[in-house]
Amino acid sequence: MESVLAAFSAECAQLTGILAELVDSDLDRPTDCPPWTVRDLVAHVRTGAGRLTDMLAEPAPPRAEVDAAGYFGAAKFTTQVDADRIAGGQRDALRVDRPAQATEFDRAWRATDTAVRAAPPDRVVRTRHGDAMRLTEFLRTRVVEVGVHGLDLAAALGRPPWLTPPAAVVIADLLTGGRPTPAGLGWDRLTLIRKTTGRAALTAPERATIDAAGFRWLTFGR
Repeated sequence: MESVLAAFSAECAQLTGILAELVDSDLDRPTDCPPWTVRDLVAHVRTGAGRLTDMLAEPAPPRAEVDAAGYFGAAKFTTQVDADRIAGGQRDALRVDRPAQATEFDRAWRATDTAVRAAPPDRVVRTRHGDAMRLTEFLRTRVVEVGVHGLDLAAALGRPPWLTPPAAVVIADLLTGGRPTPAGLGWDRLTLIRKTTGRAALTAPERATIDAAGFRWLTFGR
């Protein structure tokens, strides 16, 4: 829990600093998560980063039924679920103007940080999809959301990726199932994450190597 929470906090603090630098025209830029603009994507990430606060206020399910990798299952990313997610991001974007972007995101993630620190490490939570998950496992999905969408925001803003090392470790470990990246690929963690989440194209030899290594391909939707 400590390493995952540290990764979540580090990545969120990094994004808070980026948001504080944005101007109105930055928020209107398109992203690689169409039809979202930067403003919409920030709203989506803000909602995701703050989601655990309400989840921990609800009764705990009796036992966990899915892990972080299982949370990113193709069955959850149906056309309707994706449409609802898109609409939610656009709706939430209208609620916060540009000067408050950093403040509202900071408030959301810090509320999650506080709630997680007050909870037992073996706490089980129920996700909006109905899954029962251990708190640590769901927090891993929040690191993925903030970190991977941070890559999307960096690309949209024309900035170098700002993925923090602690978050890169958590995300890469989830993507590889804890196994080392095949040495022949020569990838660092950032390249691994970009390639295996569709943020950079895989060559045919790279895909063959990844498939042979038995990586569990995850479905991210948005």
